[in-house]
Amino acid sequence: MKTTVANTAFEAEFEKPIVELERQIDHLERLAAARKLDVRAEIEPLQAKLAELRADIYKHLSPMQRVQVARHPKRPYTLDYVEMVFTDFVELKGDRLYRDDPAIVGGWARLHGKPVMVIGQQKGRDTKDNLKRNFGMAHPEGYRKALRLMLMAERFGAPVITLIDTMGAYPGLGAEERGQAEAIARNLEEMAALRTPIIAVVIGEGGSGGALALGLADRVLMLEHAVYSVISPEGCAAILWKDAAEKERAAESLKLTSDDLLRLELVDEVVPEPAGGAHADPESAAANLEKALVKAVKELAKVDQDKLHELRIEKYLKMGAYVEG
Repeated sequence: MKTTVANTAFEAEFEKPIVELERQIDHLERLAAARKLDVRAEIEPLQAKLAELRADIYKHLSPMQRVQVARHPKRPYTLDYVEMVFTDFVELKGDRLYRDDPAIVGGWARLHGKPVMVIGQQKGRDTKDNLKRNFGMAHPEGYRKALRLMLMAERFGAPVITLIDTMGAYPGLGAEERGQAEAIARNLEEMAALRTPIIAVVIGEGGSGGALALGLADRVLMLEHAVYSVISPEGCAAILWKDAAEKERAAESLKLTSDDLLRLELVDEVVPEPAGGAHADPESAAANLEKALVKAVKELAKVDQDKLHELRIEKYLKMGAYVEG
């Protein structure tokens, strides 16, 4: 299966200096190729300036700017990482109850030669693909498919790796009629008891219960510029201040960045992204993710099944504890 990151025309406001410099470099390169000129002396300083500019801008992103990066349409999606990180991927479809949901993809693969079950939310690259995949928002049959694959992995003693990238579960009437809330709750219940290692990775936008249905794991990893929250900043602003324009304030309050969540011990590890984000260099982002996944799989393979289950329960019971002053 060949999946490539599309060259979608998109730029956030804070990225405009980067995009303008990229255009200058591209113009020089095309001019040099057309006229057969050697412009390396002119291009190299610009490339050095571009790398410095990317590093500086991405070092000082606000929480809302992190949200924009997490939603970036050129950012690698689940199937991009499946192609770059895993081998021998065989997609499995259907929940054996209603239908296949293309918003969630999953199947057998190998990670450094070891069989794993990889499952993740998949957004579309264009309008047609987004309609097919419902913008990465799963129906209940998507979550039931994911659970079917997790239980299959358990039977064969294979680790489960989930890749989270959704604004949330689909809230449409049909999804609710077919038991959206029950499907998410069932996933949480079954994942808590699954007798095989589970590793979850937030690769983009982790939104609410739609993300959590793939997120109850022994190790929760998060890409550096991914976000993970109970609600979108826009939705939070609309509810709390009756004004979606307060999204910057909401993003700050939600503590949705990887730095915040690592500090709060809600994620176990932050996977670094290349300067300029994963969309600037997907191969480097995939290499970093692969390294983190191999490490996590090796560590969890050493833990006895009973102990693994016990540690998983302890991990989630500790969340939300507080001390009164």
